[in-house]
Amino acid sequence: MEEISTYVGLDVHAETVSVCALAAGPDGEELFCGTIPATPEALSKLIAKLGKRGKAKFCYEAGPCGYGIQRQIARAGHACDVIAPSLIPVRKGERVKTDKRDSRKQARFLRAGELTAIWVPDSNHEAMRDLVRLRHQTVRARVARQLRLSSFLLRQGRRFAKGRWTRAHWDWLRAQAFAEPAHQAVFKALCDGLLEAGAEERRAEKAMLAQLPKWRLAPLVEALRTLRGIDTIGAATLASAIGDPRRFASAASLMAYFGLVPSEHTSGPKRRQGSITRTGDGDSRRILTEAAWCHRSPPKPSLAKQALIDAQPQKIREIAKTCEARLHQRTKSLIGKGKRSTIIATAVAREQAGFVWAIAREVPIIF
Repeated sequence: MEEISTYVGLDVHAETVSVCALAAGPDGEELFCGTIPATPEALSKLIAKLGKRGKAKFCYEAGPCGYGIQRQIARAGHACDVIAPSLIPVRKGERVKTDKRDSRKQARFLRAGELTAIWVPDSNHEAMRDLVRLRHQTVRARVARQLRLSSFLLRQGRRFAKGRWTRAHWDWLRAQAFAEPAHQAVFKALCDGLLEAGAEERRAEKAMLAQLPKWRLAPLVEALRTLRGIDTIGAATLASAIGDPRRFASAASLMAYFGLVPSEHTSGPKRRQGSITRTGDGDSRRILTEAAWCHRSPPKPSLAKQALIDAQPQKIREIAKTCEARLHQRTKSLIGKGKRSTIIATAVAREQAGFVWAIAREVPIIF
């Protein structure tokens, strides 16, 4: 492996990229510090210029500009890390922040080995992950519009007490009329917006389900569906967040990735644990937490669920069966100890993440 001769920090924006290049070695000189346009042509010129000294290693923060720069640099034969912004060291007392300072700081930390790189998906996985996220975004948009409509009706003293968003509820909504024309206009706009949000959600879900069979992680999705409380959308959400299962060396690392481990502050003999960290993919954490509520009742898979389980290899069937039995007993134990329902759901979701890891390790996937 060729030795790295140059370390480059990039502060990436939509229009410009601030660049700082440092020579290898603790006291390596600053080779270049400036700003280039955020275009592939300008980046190619920079790579060619710095590549004359040998192999270079680049880095930039993960953000809205995506992975295009990383892929272009990798195609040119150099290494490029996409850095987790929340894990970049920060000095206390720093009050000046500029693009030039940020790129210099990244180059210095990269050379010192103090940055944490994230996993970079390929373009196919990124596209599928974006589609899964789109479906969750449309759900949140639909729920937000439901709340706006409910709030408006409550202010007008209109209440439906027999269960909302059912067919009977929609029949009741269609029968509503308001004396004030302005109120009628508001009501119609809110209803139309809710119907459009529902249609957008269905379109996103249909597109996602159509692409699932073509995805390389389709076997993992089918395997995760054997777990109790996890359907196709939940399994696709978990699979899109996990990506390559080999990057998680243990079940605990996946639990931490989903933000389901407790925060901790230990000093001397005192050890304090707080709420969960809530890092990582929030949709996956919600899927696991919602699935945890299913384990309050004894394991009794439906015929459709049992058919899914029977279609999997024996090892995965054993993991799914062990998961059901263990998490049900765990739930009963925590209920018996008088724990709050939210704490029970979080603890069970954390353990279920461990079973997700165990199943993911059994599915052959090539990245």
